[in-house]
Amino acid sequence: MNSYSLPELLAANPYPGRGIALGRTADGKQAVMIYFIMGRSANSRNRVFVETPDGIRTQAFDPAKLEDPSLIIYAPVRRFGTSTIVTNGDQTDTIRAGLAAGEDFVQALRKRTFEPDGPNFTPRISGIVEDNGDYALSILKSADGDPASCRRYFFEYASPLAGQGHFIHTYQSDGSPLPSFAGEPTQITVPWTTPEECAQVLWENLNEENKVSLFVRFLDLESGEGKSVIVNKNA
Repeated sequence: MNSYSLPELLAANPYPGRGIALGRTADGKQAVMIYFIMGRSANSRNRVFVETPDGIRTQAFDPAKLEDPSLIIYAPVRRFGTSTIVTNGDQTDTIRAGLAAGEDFVQALRKRTFEPDGPNFTPRISGIVEDNGDYALSILKSADGDPASCRRYFFEYASPLAGQGHFIHTYQSDGSPLPSFAGEPTQITVPWTTPEECAQVLWENLNEENKVSLFVRFLDLESGEGKSVIVNKNA
C-alpha cells in the first residue's frame, strides 16, 4: 500500500470536513495525534478549540452568534487511563464512559450511529491511542446516505511502523449532500519531528475559506510526556 503526504491530500480537497490522523514519528519515539475541523455554515465556523484538564473542547468564538450547539460543541480529545480518545463528536464521552465500565473501544461505539443531520448524515469518526503507540480508528456511517441502516467499521494498528500513520475524515469532498468518506483510512507519511512543525504545515494546506481549528499532539512513548499545539482561525 502506498503512503501519501497528508499536506498534499488536504491541499487537494477543499472540504474533507473533520479529520483524524494518528501515527508515529520517523524515529519511532513519539505517537502523533491530529484532529481538525472545517465549516461551511456561519454556526460551524464560529468555533475555537480550548484546552481542558484532560484534552480539548470546542467553544463558540462569539457566544451571541451560537445557533444549534448539539453537533458542534463537544470534547474532541480526552485522556482516560493510558488512552487518548480523539473523535468528531460527543462519542468521545461514550468511549470514555465505556472504558470506565470495562468496555473496549469497539464495544463502546456499538452504542452509537452517524449524526442525525440529514441529508448528509455525517459519519462519526473516532480514534484511540494507547501509551505504547498502538492505535485504532473507526467510522460509523449511513448505508450510502440511507439512514435506515448504520455501518460500523473498525481498523486496528498494532505496533505501528515508524514514520507512518493513517488518516480518516468525514467527507470525500464538497457536495450537496456531502458524500461520506469511503474505504479504509488512508496511509500517510509522518515526516515531522515536532508538533509545531506539523501544525504549521497542515494549517497552511487546509482550505483557507473552510478551515476552523487544528489540534496536534506528540506523545513521547518512553517518558509519557506530551506536547500539544492548537491553531484557531478565530484567534
